Amino acid sequence: MTVYLDHAATTPMLPAAAEAMTARLADVGNPSSLHASGRQARRVVEESREKIAQALNCRPGEVVFTSGGTEADNLALKGLFWARRGADPGRTRILSTAVEHHAVLDPLHWLTEREGAEVELLPVDQRARLEVDALREAVERDPDSVALISLMWANNEVGTLEPVGDAVEIAAEHGIPVHTDAVQALGSVPVDFAASGVDALTLTGHKIGGPFGVGALVVARELDLVPLVHGGGQERDVRSGTIDTPAIAGFAAAVEVAVKQQADHATRVAALRDDLVRRVIEVVPDAHLHGPQLEQSHERLPGNAHLGFPDCEGDSLLMLLDARGIECSTGSACSAGVPQPSHVLLAMGCTDEAARHSLRFSLGHTSTQADVDALVEAIGPVVERARSAQR
Repeated sequence: MTVYLDHAATTPMLPAAAEAMTARLADVGNPSSLHASGRQARRVVEESREKIAQALNCRPGEVVFTSGGTEADNLALKGLFWARRGADPGRTRILSTAVEHHAVLDPLHWLTEREGAEVELLPVDQRARLEVDALREAVERDPDSVALISLMWANNEVGTLEPVGDAVEIAAEHGIPVHTDAVQALGSVPVDFAASGVDALTLTGHKIGGPFGVGALVVARELDLVPLVHGGGQERDVRSGTIDTPAIAGFAAAVEVAVKQQADHATRVAALRDDLVRRVIEVVPDAHLHGPQLEQSHERLPGNAHLGFPDCEGDSLLMLLDARGIECSTGSACSAGVPQPSHVLLAMGCTDEAARHSLRFSLGHTSTQADVDALVEAIGPVVERARSAQR
C-alpha cells in the first residue's frame, strides 16, 4: 500500500473533476468556431468560467485560462511589468520576497537579466512571513518607480500564510498593482479575489483535484497586460491559443468542489496534521516544525507539516521512506542530482545544514488516519538509519 503525503506537489483528481473532463473528451468543436459544435464547446468554456468566477468572487471576464500556475505567474509578472514600464519608463522596480516559488523567482531573474528590471526580494521572519515594515520602506523610498508587487498567498514549502492584506493596503496608497500566487491556498483557506484587493491571482488545476495542464490568472478587468503569446487573440487577447475545453471543464468542477468543501477539508486535515507532528516528535524528540508552530496554526496551511531532522540528509530520508511505500518531499531543490539547500529555509535564517535535513509532509482530500499511523511507525527506524549513514 502506498501512503501518499505529497499533496502540495499534486493531489489526486476529484471524481467530479474526472467526470466533467472525461464527459467532454470525445466532443468535437473548437470554442473559437462559429458552427454548432464550436458554439457548444464555447458554452462549456464560458459556463466553466462562470463557475470559477462565482467560487472566487470575481467577474467571469477576469478569469484568463492558462496552461497552469507557472504560465499564469509568468503572464502576471512579465505582462504587468511590460505594461507598467511601457506607460512609464521609470517604473522598473519589482518587489517580492525571498521565499516565493521558482515560478515567480525565475521570471523575476529573467526580467532582471533581459529587461532591466530592478527586483528587490524582501526579507521574511523565522516563520517565512514577509516583514511588512520592509515592504513599506521599499515602497515609500520611491513609490513612482515600483511597477508591481508579487507576494504569494501561502508558502509551498513551510505552509506560512503571507500578509497579503497588508501588502495590498500599502500598495493601494500609491496605485501599485499586487499579484499573488494562490496555487497552494485555494481549497485550503478562504480565497476571495474581490475582498482580497489584489489585482492578479494565480491558480492551477492539479493542486485542487483538477487535471494537469490547466490553470488561470484572475486579473482585474481594468489592468493592462502585455501578452506573452501572440496568435488568435483568445482570452482577452492576452493568452492566445486553442482552448482546452475538457481540461477547463474538469478544472472548473475541481474549483467548485474545493471551495465548497474548504472549511470541512481544512478542519479534517489540520487535525491529521497536528497528530502527525506531535507523534513524529514523540518518536524523534529532536525533530522540529518549520514555520508557524501548532499553536499558531491559523498562520499556516492546514495540511502542511514541514519537519527538520537533525543529522540527516532530507534526500536520504525521502528515499528510505519511499522504500517503505511512504511518499513525501524534501524541503530542498535538486539540481543536476546535487542536493541544494532550500532557499525558503535559508531566507528564514536556517543554516545550510538545517536547510538540507527537512521533509515536507502534505495532506489532502484522500489522506487518512492510517496514513499518519504508517508514517509514525516508519519514521523512527528511518531516521536512525539515515543518521547511521552520516556517521
